[in-house]
Amino acid sequence: MPTQAPRPEDDANLAAKVAYLRLPSAYPEKPKAVVAKETHMSWVFLTDAHAYKLKKPVCYPFLDFRTIEARRTNCEREIRLNRSLAPDVYLGTVTLNVDSRGELHLGGPGRVVDWLVKMRRLPDGCTLEHAIAAGTVRQEDIRRLAARLAAFYRGAAPILVDPEEYRCRFERDVRDIRNELARPAFGLKPDLVEQLAADQLSFLAAHGGILENRARSGRIVESHGDLRPEHVYLGHDPVVLDCLEFNRDFRILDPVDELAYLAMECDRLGAAFIEAWVLDVYRDQTGDAPPRALVDFYKCFRAYLRAKIAIWHLKEPDVRSPAKWRDRATQYLRLAREYSARAAK
Repeated sequence: MPTQAPRPEDDANLAAKVAYLRLPSAYPEKPKAVVAKETHMSWVFLTDAHAYKLKKPVCYPFLDFRTIEARRTNCEREIRLNRSLAPDVYLGTVTLNVDSRGELHLGGPGRVVDWLVKMRRLPDGCTLEHAIAAGTVRQEDIRRLAARLAAFYRGAAPILVDPEEYRCRFERDVRDIRNELARPAFGLKPDLVEQLAADQLSFLAAHGGILENRARSGRIVESHGDLRPEHVYLGHDPVVLDCLEFNRDFRILDPVDELAYLAMECDRLGAAFIEAWVLDVYRDQTGDAPPRALVDFYKCFRAYLRAKIAIWHLKEPDVRSPAKWRDRATQYLRLAREYSARAAK
């Protein structure tokens, strides 16, 4: 969550920019309508053919977007990184300018007051999340996706990570997550939170060598970082959007960790069968056959982490539907309990 409150002038400037970008007249293609969607760190504006992403001037422990230059740098990084798994989607940056009369223009004359990422808009009904909800997931589509991901991981240079430090990183993260989830204000079950932390730490103490071997054998690479069904677009040439561009450390992962994350989210949506399809292709194309206990540990850790991210919504000053986020966090904790039990066998 923010390390400091937004400055009043940032809020006012952002509100004016969002109001302008909601207008169909702001865009050169003159769309019939504009759909605006807000996330933690951005506003996304959907026109008929394109999507425009405006970064918020926010500051978190892991990023600082308070300056125009920082937002420009992040936009450029987002485009560069995402072209690996979505080569034809990320079109470039667009400036937001203010003219001498104080009027805003998208890519027009005047002083640059912000930067946006411009993307080709993809059909909403093509995401893996939508296919799961509609019951239309096809094995051939998942196999194409898994093959695309396997090629991406094969092409990534191994990142040298000290094996012991790799294991210790999980130990630190588990303790940090436990401390957050245990805050009384969140209203989560403290016994469950504590037991899950104890289970993961016990696994790392007894079987940490499995994780160390992943680092020792060169399996750690720069990955996508946020591989969720809503970011996956299926089809003959599947693409994956919205990599975690703002912090490289969050992208330095074991591919099996990343695929376990995707499988966990598919489990949550009621499509547990997807894991086997993905991992089968990954094994065939990379020759990497991770132990079952490792997959379950990674799934447990990812569910535990997502519980923290979900419950953090309650820290927002204008949080909407707090019950929704408490229920979501509880859902992740229950999944983590299932994975923990399997990893311990």
